Amino acid sequence: VQLVESGGGLVQPGGSLRLACTASASGFTFSKVAMSWFRQAPGKEREVVAVSTGSVGITEYSSPVNGRFTMSRDNAKNTVYLQMNSLKPEDTAVYYCRGFNSWGQGTQVTVSS
Repeated sequence: VQLVESGGGLVQPGGSLRLACTASASGFTFSKVAMSWFRQAPGKEREVVAVSTGSVGITEYSSPVNGRFTMSRDNAKNTVYLQMNSLKPEDTAVYYCRGFNSWGQGTQVTVSS
C-alpha cells in the first residue's frame, strides 16, 4: 500500500495548515483501518500525533497537540486529514502518515515568523 501525503509548508505562528494522506490500494475497507499521524523534529525521535482507530470511531491525540489539531477521515476517498490550528514553532517537523504497516514519504511543516 502506498501512502501519499500533501499539504505541508511554511506558516507563521498562530496560523493553520491541513495535511492530507491518501492510501492507494484495493481489496480493503478503508473505514476499518487504523491510521495515524506522526512527526519528527530535527534531532528528535519520531512521535505519534494522532491516531484514528477506524471502525471503532475513536481518535486520540498527543498532549502537545490536543485541542489544536483535529484528525478526520474521508473513507470514500481513502484519505485522512490533519487540521492543525494555532501552530507553534515547536510544531515544526516532518509529518508522516502511517497505516497498513506502511509510512508515507513525509511532508515538511515549518512554523516561523
